[in-house]
Amino acid sequence: MALAVLNTRAQLGVSAPPVSVEIHLSGGLPCFAIVGLPEAAVRESRERVRSALLNSGFDFPARRITVNLAPADIPKEGGRYDLAIALGILLASDQLKVKQHLAFEFMAELGLGGELRPVRGVLPAAMACQRMGNGCWVAQENIAEASLVEALDVYSATDLLSVCNMLADEQKCLPASAEIISVQPAEAADMADIKGQHQARRALEVAAAGGHNILFAGPPGSGKSMLASRLPGILPELSRHNLLETAAIYSVAGLDPSKLLAGIRPFRAPHHTASSVALVGGGSRPRPGEISLAHQGVLFLDELPEFPRSVLEVLREPLESGRVEVSRVAQQLSFPARFQLVAAMNPCPCGFMGDPDGRCRCTPDQVRRYQHKISGPLMDRIDLFAWVAGLPAEQLLAKQHGETSAAIQARVMRAYQRQLKRQGCRNAELSATGLEVHCALDTSEQAILISAVKRLKLSARAAHRILKVARTIADLHQADVIGEAALLEALGFRFSDKEVG
Repeated sequence: MALAVLNTRAQLGVSAPPVSVEIHLSGGLPCFAIVGLPEAAVRESRERVRSALLNSGFDFPARRITVNLAPADIPKEGGRYDLAIALGILLASDQLKVKQHLAFEFMAELGLGGELRPVRGVLPAAMACQRMGNGCWVAQENIAEASLVEALDVYSATDLLSVCNMLADEQKCLPASAEIISVQPAEAADMADIKGQHQARRALEVAAAGGHNILFAGPPGSGKSMLASRLPGILPELSRHNLLETAAIYSVAGLDPSKLLAGIRPFRAPHHTASSVALVGGGSRPRPGEISLAHQGVLFLDELPEFPRSVLEVLREPLESGRVEVSRVAQQLSFPARFQLVAAMNPCPCGFMGDPDGRCRCTPDQVRRYQHKISGPLMDRIDLFAWVAGLPAEQLLAKQHGETSAAIQARVMRAYQRQLKRQGCRNAELSATGLEVHCALDTSEQAILISAVKRLKLSARAAHRILKVARTIADLHQADVIGEAALLEALGFRFSDKEVG
């Protein structure tokens, strides 16, 4: 036949829309044209496909070849269409006879010798294939990633000729055996390494249990970064759905998801010179940014006031919505970004404000300018504030260790399960209606909160976040109602909007 149609998937953010590869052979001067909004790497597939066919022992038709990648309004990029185009040419020229090719989707780049090469974004495409009930052909390096999707038949071969032999003989066309992504065990950062800092440890436990954002303030070397790095080790384990959702983001970004598969939540710590595009994603070909790579995990911003204010302000909407909307002239993409913000800062430019030795030489005006680099709306979106004081040498060198991450995670998991059973989400994600239902206060507790809001001049958002933190503290104590003790502790984790030291 002179016309062949095969199925594949494009990459559009973290989604994988279906693409039909239509190949038509007609008379006229030999020509090879690819249409359907292809970018440079797709147009270059003409040379890769021609060489792969010839070096695999097939004839390259000396006819007018038209390849249409439909629908035409979706941008096509990368070498993921090579295998489908090559097979389509073989089908259209009757060099390959296959009846069931529409039951498969093909995603692999071709080398000049015909070998199959891996491509990015296979996991979202494999998830879409499973929903459609199709089999998925990928390069061998992508088998492990595609096999993460349950109830999906994954097929693979080393080269184009092997693919054709398997498709032509139904007895040989069997799913590839799923490879297990090997994860080298690494020494986990443990909370037992933290000495002292009882208030900061407690704040971290509350943050982990309810999914709250937290800010550590204190002098240099007091352990702020050390505390932040221990948060992933006490967070609840990822569910299968959340794991695949996060791994799909890593697949699109071309990163290794093996740590996620070992149960370790993402921990991203961009440098303070990062741009707003690097943080939220985007670019001429939109890619996920740091906050999307931290989805279902932790985004750690060390030296928070050193980040440009314009960069920090782009965090405000994702912290509320849990998504990033990237708009370009040609397309609008959405990336998930449900992360926990952990920030650290010094109380003043030199870092030693309040030091008993009097080392700080910063003027009040310098301190005020330094602290006001962080806007009030961003501070409003932080639930917990913890002061991390420098430890005396005697306590620092003592051999006594704190509670382990495993013991803390057990309490966190119990509180987390209570939240899921009660409202179906973490306390930090409660809606306004959920606050009224699950964070109700009695008359005396309401009076305490009203007094605190007036004295600290807190916004409505900050007051709501205090309620959510109080609800988490009550969950850690396995209490059905918030109670005065939990509310007072939550208020104790709230600095004034004007002071962090």
